[in-house]
Amino acid sequence: MTTDATPAAQATALPKWERDSTEIPYWIYQDENVLKQEQEKIYQGPVWNYLCLEVEIPNAGDYRTTFVGAMPVVVARNTDGEIYAFENRCAHRGALIAFEDGGNTPDFTCVYHAWNYDLAGTLKGVAFEHGVNGKGGMPSTFSKESLNGPKKLRTATFCGLVFGSLDEDVPPIEEYLGEDIAARIERVLNRPVKVTGRFKQMFSNNWKMYFENVKDSYHASLLHTFFTTFRLNRLSQKGGVIVSETGAHHASYSLIDTDEAKAAASSEYDNEKLRTDIGDYRLADPSLLEGVDEFGDGITLQILSVFPGFVLQQIRNSIAVRQVLPKGEERTELNWTYLGFADDTPAMDTMRLKQGNLIGPSGFVSMEDGAVGSFVQRGICCASSEYGIIQMGGKEVGSTDYRATETSVRGFWKAYRNYMGI
Repeated sequence: MTTDATPAAQATALPKWERDSTEIPYWIYQDENVLKQEQEKIYQGPVWNYLCLEVEIPNAGDYRTTFVGAMPVVVARNTDGEIYAFENRCAHRGALIAFEDGGNTPDFTCVYHAWNYDLAGTLKGVAFEHGVNGKGGMPSTFSKESLNGPKKLRTATFCGLVFGSLDEDVPPIEEYLGEDIAARIERVLNRPVKVTGRFKQMFSNNWKMYFENVKDSYHASLLHTFFTTFRLNRLSQKGGVIVSETGAHHASYSLIDTDEAKAAASSEYDNEKLRTDIGDYRLADPSLLEGVDEFGDGITLQILSVFPGFVLQQIRNSIAVRQVLPKGEERTELNWTYLGFADDTPAMDTMRLKQGNLIGPSGFVSMEDGAVGSFVQRGICCASSEYGIIQMGGKEVGSTDYRATETSVRGFWKAYRNYMGI
């Protein structure tokens, strides 16, 4: 029996993580108290959360609505040209200030009682603050400035990406990313971009499962047989995994094989009895796989993540950013934004559009990701005291010149445990 005197810490205490970061307790994906503490220690902690793209809010009054963990957030470009981000919550009764995904507005007015905010999220007007005909209104002690209004976020931009943080002690964005990861972002986002499409995908699994999956180079050519069948990505290809010093961020990459390497790879995959035999399968439109080396380094695939929920992909010439958001212990929202470059030719636009069919909830490559997280979440439903193993490639965390490893997944858990204090 609990009483009002029960300490809050006791009510929210987490089970003990008994082992190292190569063995992951399944309760970490199931306990509702984990999600609550993540909101405080990670999303509102000293991290940079991806918010939107600069190109999505180019003009004064442009805004986007998004989330930092569970917190609804507005990102807007002010008349001074600066980008501001603030909690999407009215200081009066807590209603949302903005409802649309985005748009352009001179200010924000709460629909409930018409309290008005500027583009920086500062309360500017209270409807009938002085009453009507000298009656009613707010008391003389009322002060708009002293209200616990929408929380303001610090903002930072890098290569056209907009990040926000609720922590005053978060390091500068370049320091947070680290030199290697920053360079890998600059490699792809090396000139002005344009948005070519957006969609939203929901998963029936914990957000950490999807973010692990993004970092898991081991599964890519095993789960995604389209990759292997059409020689887009195999573990035998040249490539590697870059892990930031903190373990929090990563980039995995691969280069196209020579004909000799393709033959050797086929032999290795055949020996493993994997589902990679092309047989009589052919694409009705082979131009789907046509591409150009637009970055000049032969890298045909790069998947990059920034803790706690940002992904930048380059699969051939298909470029997209993904935002991973927790929506419950067993529910995750994934927001996709497809990109091209402002100087793309019509032919390149068409190529990117075709290659966009490789990914997403019904993509030739990544539709499996929408299902496999649910398989895990369902599989562990009665195994909260058990542990998963991430020891492929050893137990260390660090960069490698091969991809048959779970080093970046271990890096995620190293960073996660540091932030969570567990």
